[in-house]
Amino acid sequence: MNTEKDFSPLTPNIVRALNDKLYEKRKVAALEIEKLVREFVAQNNSAQIRHVIQILATEFALSQHPHSRKGGLIGLAACSIALGKDSGLYLKELIDPVLTCFNDSDSRLRYYACEALYNIVKVARGAVLPHFNVLFDGLSKLAADPDPNVKSGSELLDRLLKDIVTESNKFDLVAFVPLLRERIYSNNQYARQFIISWIHVLESVPDINLLDYLPEFLDGLFQILGDSSKEIRRMCEVVLGEFLKEIKKNPSSVKFAEMANILVIHSNDLIQLTSMTWMREFIQLAGRVVLPYSSGILTAVLPCLSYDDRKKSTKEAASACNHSLMKLVTPEDDEDDEESQTKSSPPGDGTPSKKEESTTESNIRSYLRISTGSLIYSVLCSSDRSAVTLDLDGIVQVLDRHLHDSSTGMMTCIAVLKWLYHLYIKTPRKMFKHTDSLFPMLLKTLSDESDEVILKDLEVLAEIASSPAGQTDTSGSCDSSDSKTELHIPGGVTGVQPVVTDLSPSTPSMNSYFYKFMINLLKRFSLERKLLEMRGAFIIRQLCLLLHAENIFHSMADILLKEEDLKFASTMVQTLNTILLTSAELFQLRNQLKDLRTQESCALFCCLYRSWCHNPVATVSLCFLTQNYRHAYDLIQKFGDLEVTVDFLMEVDKLVQLIESPIFTYLRLQLLDVEHNPYLIKALYGLLMLLPQSQVFQLLSHRLSCVPNPELMRTVEDPKAPVKDKRLPQPHIDYSELLQHFDRVQSKHLEVRHQRAGRSEHPDRKL
Repeated sequence: MNTEKDFSPLTPNIVRALNDKLYEKRKVAALEIEKLVREFVAQNNSAQIRHVIQILATEFALSQHPHSRKGGLIGLAACSIALGKDSGLYLKELIDPVLTCFNDSDSRLRYYACEALYNIVKVARGAVLPHFNVLFDGLSKLAADPDPNVKSGSELLDRLLKDIVTESNKFDLVAFVPLLRERIYSNNQYARQFIISWIHVLESVPDINLLDYLPEFLDGLFQILGDSSKEIRRMCEVVLGEFLKEIKKNPSSVKFAEMANILVIHSNDLIQLTSMTWMREFIQLAGRVVLPYSSGILTAVLPCLSYDDRKKSTKEAASACNHSLMKLVTPEDDEDDEESQTKSSPPGDGTPSKKEESTTESNIRSYLRISTGSLIYSVLCSSDRSAVTLDLDGIVQVLDRHLHDSSTGMMTCIAVLKWLYHLYIKTPRKMFKHTDSLFPMLLKTLSDESDEVILKDLEVLAEIASSPAGQTDTSGSCDSSDSKTELHIPGGVTGVQPVVTDLSPSTPSMNSYFYKFMINLLKRFSLERKLLEMRGAFIIRQLCLLLHAENIFHSMADILLKEEDLKFASTMVQTLNTILLTSAELFQLRNQLKDLRTQESCALFCCLYRSWCHNPVATVSLCFLTQNYRHAYDLIQKFGDLEVTVDFLMEVDKLVQLIESPIFTYLRLQLLDVEHNPYLIKALYGLLMLLPQSQVFQLLSHRLSCVPNPELMRTVEDPKAPVKDKRLPQPHIDYSELLQHFDRVQSKHLEVRHQRAGRSEHPDRKL
């Protein structure tokens, strides 16, 4: 026992009572110690005071005997009460042994330690603030204590300490933040509740500007926001809401750049709405400051755009983020780094601006440091608004990854394509560096199930094909052998120049990607016949709206002329011909071809004709469209030498129905002028003779029966006046050469059909 030692100035009775197991006797000893210390205070004997505190700490509070420890704790509290306002001079000696007892295995002793510290702090008040960190550290452990009495005692002490901090203007926030940053990563719910309550208190104190240090513990707050306890989440939401209000009030002092990355790494369902709300406000308040982190923001935002109505609020916040971020990208971002540095640096400043480093998929410019078992994010980034650099490579990487991901939702996919289109508009020079890598996936996206996705995809591809920025890029390899989805120019096309050099001057020139796009599109149709059947017409019609229709048809005809798969060439020509004759989008092109008044329109007709020869009926319909009725008659005469199949007759059937449509109104009216259009009538009779006696046969027969007698239609004219054709003379077209070309193409088709029939058990059906 301690009674054998010399504990003076403590009397043996005091020592004996402090070691007693009964609380009442220890209480009496505490009163005696209080009386003794008051005498030393009156004598201004600080040495004896320290000696008493030291004895109580080392011999009792830190003793191996539990009753001695309890006596030491009540004795230290009595010393503090006796010292009164002078207790501040001895706080370290008073507090340290009490805090040590917080770790005692005996819950009763931990409770007495809480009680002793409460009395010490209550007397010292503001004087304890220099020791706030050790007090906070001790309390944070007791907050998670399993004993309800200890927890209750710690809550009383916690409230007292909060009152002291609130009423004082000497709180050392700088010293406290590192401890807060460490403790905030605790997984214990009670500890988290304790942390949140303290942040809420500190944030409400006018003299404490906690907003300046928000980047230090914002990540921890968002982790707590994902807690399974509804009460803790509610407390955290309140605190974050207060911070967001403060940010809106004082945006100029907010370190947006340091917090932007923290927001994007939290995608838990419980915290996503708050994260998106903060992100939206950050983008609107900080503007271009967040651009270097845009790839990380998009990583977090894009998946939310495909949420259903169950997460409507999150989806709307993400959509606002996406829209606001997109508006931040301007043509200035297309400048080279040297140019932007020249503009942002003052004259004579030889110090180059620091270029933002490339980012990973989440674009987190941070490093991880392990400190006391807690994960700490120390964000390393610059908030210099004048040196903001768009992270274009990172953005494209994120967008490309979402395009490749088969699980990407429709709205997300549309947003990705809108981003690509926006970037090609605002930063075309830099974007074309990524075109070769993006191009195959953009082509593949044409097979998407959604019409909206296809429309946006076509907009992007059309912009790539027509942008002046792509004009200088001749090294791109969209037809590289690295991609299985791309078409290689056949051997016969080696000498063919891009369409831009072959087109007439009346059409806007395309860049080097246009011809590659057309080649690859036709290859995709060739590999995916279902795509051609279901969406082919839709895709081509939209392209005719986005690009020049003449360019589309001229280039496709040029490519199909050398197509080795003759069956596909015939099917493709049939599709193009149907679009040409029936689509409202092709009205201008039909008018251009109708009269062949210019050298350019004649060149276009010849180009189309050579490819249209893959499909005899389509060739005749092209001649009808261009009013080449004599040549149409000559072609129909050759049909007798062709293999007439059921499919062939079905095409003739469709052509007759087209003749009865509004597209060929002018042709039907020309039947009134029998004298000047004899070959039109002969050609129509030729079609009639080809048809079996069906409903369509009756339709055409009835139309021809309406052709008037030329003698009855003759009007009184000056007999000396020569008979003139009402149409303007055409530039010279070698129709005999075109006819020979038709024969050669059809001979190839006949040869291929015979080869196919020889290999197949199911040859083409013959009439």
